[in-house]
Amino acid sequence: MERYQEEAVRAISDLVKTDSSLAKGTPAMPFGEGAAKCLADFLALAEGMGFQVTNYDNYVGEVVFGEGEEFAVLCHLDVVPAGEGWTHDPFGGEVSEGKIWGRGTTDDKGPAVCALYAMKALKDEGFVPKKKIKLIVGCNEECGWRCIEHYNEVAHMPENGFSPDADFPVIYAEKGILQLRLHFDFDRAPFLYFQGGSAPNMVCSYCEVLPRSIQATRAENCGLTTRGKKLIYLGKSAHASTPELGVNAMLPVLSYFERDPGIKHVIDLLFRDACGLTQMKDETGSLTMSPNMAKFRKSQLQIVVDIRYPASIPYEDVIAAVNKMGVRYETLNHQPPLYHEKDGALVKALSEVFEECTGQKAEPIAIGGGTYARALKNGVGFGPEFPGDEPVAHQPDEYILVDRVGTLIKIYKKALERLTK
Repeated sequence: MERYQEEAVRAISDLVKTDSSLAKGTPAMPFGEGAAKCLADFLALAEGMGFQVTNYDNYVGEVVFGEGEEFAVLCHLDVVPAGEGWTHDPFGGEVSEGKIWGRGTTDDKGPAVCALYAMKALKDEGFVPKKKIKLIVGCNEECGWRCIEHYNEVAHMPENGFSPDADFPVIYAEKGILQLRLHFDFDRAPFLYFQGGSAPNMVCSYCEVLPRSIQATRAENCGLTTRGKKLIYLGKSAHASTPELGVNAMLPVLSYFERDPGIKHVIDLLFRDACGLTQMKDETGSLTMSPNMAKFRKSQLQIVVDIRYPASIPYEDVIAAVNKMGVRYETLNHQPPLYHEKDGALVKALSEVFEECTGQKAEPIAIGGGTYARALKNGVGFGPEFPGDEPVAHQPDEYILVDRVGTLIKIYKKALERLTK
């Protein structure tokens, strides 16, 4: 297993060096050159191991091992933008301090490579799966799932599988995801320019504004920095499903203008939850709402919010609560919740694998994040993050432990062997 770990570490480092965040696309490269290159490199690595590979028009690729009933392992190679606050090169692939540093190491290039090497380890041992394992790697998971839509058009999606893009021990439920663009109109806004955030599913880590006038004392009280005629705030990015782990840069900037009734209304609705959306909760947790992107154009402040709502709360109830805000909006993305019984066969099997490989008790959990598991009739999230891990997805200085790479290969190898023999 040590040899596989060393090879996988090099492969992860190499893939991280390509910025595969969403970029301007072309018909041949729908999500940009970086995503297309990353997909090509991953498939070339798999083909070199002797696996059958297919690139579906640079939307998504697959690596196939075995024949028979299909079983999916769903990963993604695209990443969110780097954002601010890094002390390591986000696309350097640096290996130091027992870690591989860079955007995508944990979410989700690292786990994708570990799943691939788990398949290689099985193949090298002479294991012949009684099912067709499909390692499916998408290039648009972070920004819309057009990769999965394309795959469903040109290939066949298995009914069963797991996605190594979440947490251990195993995910039995995921909250619903709703991303909206809200429109706030101003007759005379107190600023000429307002811009913040880099992705809908990433806590706003940078915000800047060009006010009509700067009051130094108020700016200082809000923690803002002056840059020329602009005021800026540097926050901390985090995954939108856990906004409490970040520092939203939008709020201090808006707070500078809170004496304006219109701005106060925005703050009350989005940051003070005036309509009580976050009071909705169930066993999967409370609803979260994270305002992650903002821009001001033609007397209108547009703010993109990411809502993660409890799995048992009907979508209609969430929309009814949103409508009480009295703000015009458009829906950018909606993914219904995922929910499986904790004693289901797949959940139980993966829980057993985790316990056998780690010696830790496996209690299935629910998360606010959304994985490709939703693309399957019977799919769950399975790793790579362990209980107690430092949360690094969508944050600066994202990393994966070198030793964790070997552990993941071991776990995914046993899982695939168990589920396809």
